[in-house]
Amino acid sequence: MHIYSLYLLSLILTTSSTSLSQPTTQLTILMSIKASLDPQNLHLSSWSSSSTADPCDGSFDGVACDELGRVVNISLQGQGLAGKIPAEIGQLKSLSGLYLHFNELNGVVPEEIANLSQLSDLYLNVNNLSGEIPPVIGTMANLQVLQLCYNKLTGSIPTQLGSLEKLSDLALQYNQLTGAIPASLGDLMMLKRLDLGFNHLFGSIPVKLANPPLLEVLDIQNNTLSGRVPTALKRLNEGFVYANNTGLCGVGFSSLEVCAASDNTSANKPEPLDPDSNGLPKTDNPEAANFQTNCTHTHCSNQARRPQIAVIFVAIGVIVALTISGLLTFLLYRCRKQKIESAFDTSDNRLSTDQVGEVYRKSASTLISLEYSNEWDPMAKGRSGNGFSQEILESFIFNLEDVESATQYFSDVNLFGKSSFSVIYKGILRDGSVVTINCIAKSSCKSDEADFLNGLKVLTLLEHRNLLRLRGFCCSSGRGECFLVYDFVPNGNLLQYLNVKASSGKILEWSTRTSIIRGIAKGIGYLHKENGSKPALLHRNLSAEKVLIDLQYNPLLSDAGLHMLLADDIIFSTLKGSAAMGYLAPEYTTTGRFTEKSDVYAFGMIMFQILSGKSKITQLNRQGADSCKFEDFIDKNLDGNFSEPEAAKLGRIALLCTHESPDHRPDMETVMQELNELCIC
Repeated sequence: MHIYSLYLLSLILTTSSTSLSQPTTQLTILMSIKASLDPQNLHLSSWSSSSTADPCDGSFDGVACDELGRVVNISLQGQGLAGKIPAEIGQLKSLSGLYLHFNELNGVVPEEIANLSQLSDLYLNVNNLSGEIPPVIGTMANLQVLQLCYNKLTGSIPTQLGSLEKLSDLALQYNQLTGAIPASLGDLMMLKRLDLGFNHLFGSIPVKLANPPLLEVLDIQNNTLSGRVPTALKRLNEGFVYANNTGLCGVGFSSLEVCAASDNTSANKPEPLDPDSNGLPKTDNPEAANFQTNCTHTHCSNQARRPQIAVIFVAIGVIVALTISGLLTFLLYRCRKQKIESAFDTSDNRLSTDQVGEVYRKSASTLISLEYSNEWDPMAKGRSGNGFSQEILESFIFNLEDVESATQYFSDVNLFGKSSFSVIYKGILRDGSVVTINCIAKSSCKSDEADFLNGLKVLTLLEHRNLLRLRGFCCSSGRGECFLVYDFVPNGNLLQYLNVKASSGKILEWSTRTSIIRGIAKGIGYLHKENGSKPALLHRNLSAEKVLIDLQYNPLLSDAGLHMLLADDIIFSTLKGSAAMGYLAPEYTTTGRFTEKSDVYAFGMIMFQILSGKSKITQLNRQGADSCKFEDFIDKNLDGNFSEPEAAKLGRIALLCTHESPDHRPDMETVMQELNELCIC
């Protein structure tokens, strides 16, 4: 009895000790995670290690717990975190959601992350992660969403990912992945979306990839895949994206050539076996598993002699085809060279040794490796087919001397600002007009000169009272830069009118705020609508910083159409800032695509900012707009000088525009109709 009592007392003490130590253990783990994710302590200052700190009392930003006091969710997307993902993350065994996307995290994905057996959502996309995808992730039985896109991951796609029975969304696009697409991914019966685009994948598309019954989107564009496309993928319609895989062929796909006989034959050969299939190892050579082994040596030799004559004819045909192809390639090169020659000025040859080295290092870019003429004469040699008229050209082209003179040879005195991809100078043209000049390195521009020139063309077509006007452009191969010349806007941007004190003199009156909201809506509506020669466009990067305010407090959207000039990786780097400020529509994290409704979401966030006078929108602001509690979403600096009916309606519009589901958001035409009816309220 005495022994039993001691055992019971020991058990009670152990249980009590365990329950008491749980918060301390979690706190220790979280502080280790903080030290790794945010080594400079710039963004997670709310994570405190004090003895009274409790991660589950709401004081730890981005941390959520269940009713038992266990950390079940960490949401730190868009926080500017620049550290590494620590191995300690695997110790939070109750974690079901980990959201670290849209940061600047580097290093590898730790294998210990596979210890999170309860994890259903893993978002590590849009960071700078490198290394290989840990195969042990394939053991995470509850994983439903795996987002690793827009990183620098290398190696092959682990076949073990085919074991994730609950996985519905797998996003690996925009990495540096190599190897073949594992056939095991066809075993994911819950899979709805598979994004593998913009990698270096090769080989054929496994037939099994069409098996998942719920599959809606398969994106494999911009790889080096080859062979016959499984006809079963036709059921995906526009959900099957396969552009820029020149080796693909198939029947029933509008942009694919019909496979040759050899392609059809090889397509019917068995696929490489997975390691757990019949106990045979999977070969690294896709063709190695396709050899037929059910014939004798003599039989195979006889079979081989029969088509020799046919092989000779095929060889002759290939030689002729290659000759014609080479001739066409040369002619295309000459044509494209003439086209790009018209777009860049090389009159500047003042390069230092360092500059020459930099240009040489960037010479992989088509824009730099081609030779350029000293004169811009795009109407010559039949080059007028690019959609420009001579008058438009003359009004938009600047030479380098104009730009140098305007900026006093890029003097630091005229330095106006910097972004992740450009340097901005304030300048004065020879006619006395004040401008801003965006200097963009060619390495940040699209590498295909045809795409780049088309982007320039579109920029010249944009003309609206609520868009910042492009005055002209100049591109210099010698400096390795392109210059966009815009009108200077004296009153700064909308961000400068947020979070201000009443004494600052920057408090916007109510009528000015409603006018600015209308103007922004009109500018976005103009972009979204096809108009004559102007195509329908998305802005993609709307924010308060992109809304400039002129002397009459008319809003002007800047950077409209700029994404058409920039390389993809530059565009994605700008999204981190948008995500951190809350402008990025929530569906982008799963679709990786922009729509008109993405711009509508950003517009709704800007509406909330204008109404509240705050740059950071909280749930309280949204609740205030929903319940018409004006004190919760209308700027207190107005001292009640606003129209309550207008405020109620504007709050409702902002709520609709920022709805979680894009299907419930209005389009900009509907928004403008609602705004035009404000006076009726």
